[in-house]
Parts: sequence; C-alpha cells; structure tokens
Amino acid sequence: MKRESPKILRELKAGRVLLCDGAMGTQLHRRGLPVGECPESWNLSRPEDVQAIWAEYIAAGSDIIETNTLGGTRRKLEHFRLADQVVEINQKSALLARCVAGDDHYVFASVGPTGELMKPLGSRTEAEMIETFAEQMKALAQGGVDALCIETQVALDEAVAAVKAARDNTDLPVVVSFAFSQVKAGQFRTIMGVSPERMVEKLTAAGADVLGSNCGQGPERMLELCHKLRWLTDLPLMIQANAGLPVMEKGQTIFRATPQEMADGAVQFRKAGANIIGGCCGTTPAHIEAMRKSLDSLSK
Repeated sequence: MKRESPKILRELKAGRVLLCDGAMGTQLHRRGLPVGECPESWNLSRPEDVQAIWAEYIAAGSDIIETNTLGGTRRKLEHFRLADQVVEINQKSALLARCVAGDDHYVFASVGPTGELMKPLGSRTEAEMIETFAEQMKALAQGGVDALCIETQVALDEAVAAVKAARDNTDLPVVVSFAFSQVKAGQFRTIMGVSPERMVEKLTAAGADVLGSNCGQGPERMLELCHKLRWLTDLPLMIQANAGLPVMEKGQTIFRATPQEMADGAVQFRKAGANIIGGCCGTTPAHIEAMRKSLDSLSK
C-alpha cells in the first residue's frame, strides 16, 4: 500500500504558500547568549527563552518554526563538550517547539553542516557522516517534528549523506537548502564551489522533497537566485534571505534590511515561485510580521 503523502507536502502541492520564522541565533544573543557559547545548550538550560522566541514568531504570523538545532550534530556539539547530550539536546528542542506550535503550525528540524569534510578533501567517510546525521535526525523525529530541514549546506557530498540518513532512519519530508554567494552577475556558488545547477541535480536524485537556499544573501540578490532555482526545478522551493548583508558597527554585526524591505522581498519571492518563505540571519519577529502582511495582501 502506498504511504499517504505528508500533510505539508499535500498543502504545498495544492498551492499553499507557507511563511517560516526568522533567525534563532540573533534572538538568542539579544536574550543574553554570550559569544562563543553553544546556542543549542539553551534547549536544556534556558528552554523558556527558546520557546519565547518561537512564540514571538508565531504571533508575528509564521506558519513554520525551526528547532534550535542547527549545530546539533555530535561533530558540532563536541566542540562544547556536549557530544554525550546529542539525543537529549535535539529531542528536547523538538518537544519544546512542538508544544509552542501545537497542531496548527509546523515544526521543521534544523540540521546544519557538521563543519567537517568528507574524503578525499577531509577525513570523514560517507558512512561516518550518515551515522552522524542519523543520530541527530532520529532524536528530532522522536521529538515530533514535521520535516527535516537540512540547511545552510555548502558541500554536495555532505548534503547527500544527510538526505540518505533522513531516508534510511525517518519517514519525514526532507528539505535541503544551500547557502550561495553571488560570484558575478547571474552566477552563484557555495564556498565549496557548488552551483545551483549541481545542487538541484544531485539533491533531486538523492530524494529531497523540497529544495531551496538560505543565508549568504539579502533579499535583492536572493531574488535572482530564486528565479534561477525555480527555472531549474519543479520541486517546492524554500527561500530564506538574510535581513541584508552583515556589516560591523562598534564591534557588533548589524543587518540593515528593514521589515518593509524584507516584506517587499517576500512578495517578489512569491511571485518568482517560492512555496516556503522565511528569514535567515538578522531576521526578527518585526520582519516576519511585515512579511506576513505583505504575503496576505497578495491573496486579497
């Protein structure tokens, strides 16, 4: 018997446009997370603060919230001597998010890069990388997430390994989002030299349900990338721009895009064919609220 397609994929296929949340790290720092402290540790030490961030995004109009687990693999957590708490940290974040989201909003599990390279450039084998991702993903699935969002990826082999881990260990929809930079007019690459064309080809073959891009670009350049990705794939498309490119002011990283600029970008992403729209670095609840209003105005 053929398994029924998950609700979120049915909604996207039916044409619903979903609004994701904004930045997690920016909001954690505003609540006192020191530079250099593990953001994921707050799932255990300060869960109320993490939940408050999600609650603000939902109040602003988000349909989707993402778990506080971007750096939740064993490889990342061992830098903070938290490798023995991989399961607890990821499962707890999923449970916390599920409580805030309820049945009316979706929870995406944020799964970021491990920070390590696979052979021949690095020392990790594909089997080791799959095992690393599987450990995190099984814990997130047990916590009740609706989809796995493998995001801010830059290397094809690592992203493919993550998709394999998801497919072999869960029944959840798989979103894959790469971080591109514009190298010259009309051309985008990740820091590992991956083009949008190669990303779409390899991750479609690997079995991704949704493709997209996050981080690395403000709304203007992300729009050009959105058009390119829409031309390259018929899969649902997720786009999450930064709130502008970061600049340093008085020793602090500032993202200058206003809520209205992000809202204007969201409208353009929708017109360019994006199915899930959110914000990455620097995006606040105020940005999301403006994006919600602008997206809603399109359907009136």
